[in-house]
Amino acid sequence: MIPEYTQLKNSRFERKFVSCLSKQAVEHEVKKNPALFSEIFHERYINNIYLDTNNLTYYYDNVIGNSYRKKVRIRWYGELFGKINSPVLEYKIKSGLVGNKFSFPLKSFVLEKDFSIDNLFELFEKSDLPENILFELKKLKPDLVNRYKRKYFRTFNKKYRITIDTDLNYYSISRRFNTFLSNVKNDNSVILELKYDIDDDSKANQITNHFPFRLSKSSKYVNGIEKTHFNIAI
Repeated sequence: MIPEYTQLKNSRFERKFVSCLSKQAVEHEVKKNPALFSEIFHERYINNIYLDTNNLTYYYDNVIGNSYRKKVRIRWYGELFGKINSPVLEYKIKSGLVGNKFSFPLKSFVLEKDFSIDNLFELFEKSDLPENILFELKKLKPDLVNRYKRKYFRTFNKKYRITIDTDLNYYSISRRFNTFLSNVKNDNSVILELKYDIDDDSKANQITNHFPFRLSKSSKYVNGIEKTHFNIAI
């Protein structure tokens, strides 16, 4: 159990779809859905630094499909490099198909080519994190940076939300001596996620049945590790 957190109000389902259609075509399918989706926020870039164990435990838990899966990341919006304002440490936990998210605000930091694990631990130490979280973070290391553009939509009844992610970029990151030159792009895929509270699951099929997309277990973290660490084409 993770104490002293800011979490989602409710555990939720996330259904993920991957499409080879253009971004505009995917948006058209969303807007013509009978659930009446409309855009609710401006498009913006999302950036993440993912952390994992030396043995990539979180990666393999996701690949194997263990019922309990965890992702640990630092997330921020806007520019990828330079001074990072308002970053957030996130624990994304999944038990079966049900997900929850625990968030901890972090102090500002600078991401540049000489960024190291020492900078990361200094950030954690000065960010007033709970002791048990600090203890766990010291067992982890940064292993992936990713960045993508996201648009947000919500149904008229406000019960279902969709995000559309495009322009995916992955960067390998190590403990020290980072140059961020090994940038792998995934320009072709459009990732759509439908998110909703558990109580609203019974009617979710009424939305997804109208989509010409394939349901996917695709994970940006898994894909990024395979592209940057194992050179696997996705």
